[in-house]
Amino acid sequence: DVNLPKAVVSTQSTGDFSKITGNVNPAAPVHSTRIRVGRSIDGFGLSPGITKDQRLGVEKLFASASKKFEGELSGDYYPLTGMEESVRKQLVDDHFLFMSGDRNLTVAGMERDWPEGRGIFHNKDKTFLVWVNEEDQLRIISMEKGGDVLGVFKRLAAGIQAVGDSVMAESGKGFMLDEKYGYVHSCPTNLGSGMRASVH
Repeated sequence: DVNLPKAVVSTQSTGDFSKITGNVNPAAPVHSTRIRVGRSIDGFGLSPGITKDQRLGVEKLFASASKKFEGELSGDYYPLTGMEESVRKQLVDDHFLFMSGDRNLTVAGMERDWPEGRGIFHNKDKTFLVWVNEEDQLRIISMEKGGDVLGVFKRLAAGIQAVGDSVMAESGKGFMLDEKYGYVHSCPTNLGSGMRASVH
């Protein structure tokens, strides 16, 4: 059993993995583990109302900030605009790349100016990813094969910190955070930690 205390997934938590106890039973038929959060950067609109210039600004800011990631988190940013077909095909085959055509996002106005200002970052092992300007400005993801929830969560916590620190160093802007509701996202169901965890 995995125990995720309230302090770990509270509305303002970035993830204190020291409080997590237990892990998925190694004998359980778990093929992969994925944990993600959404984050929005102060000073830019949320996806339903973001302008084209703001969306491009988010992309430019993240693309530059991501060059500061170190160690296991270091990798490359791939903009959807002008993406080489071989890169696109590999990311689709790996089930990492988000696509256009989600009815809910379209109706909410989140797919305007597709694919401009959107892209994906991943580290060398494709265990740390950031989607840029999909549903949220940033969707920070940690994943790997197997059921090591604690390991995946540790990487996520480090990734959230690295993204936040790098964006702040680059622009002086932090994540949108409300004292009562927590981290602000495009969809109200993500208010708070913005965290979703799954095993497959």
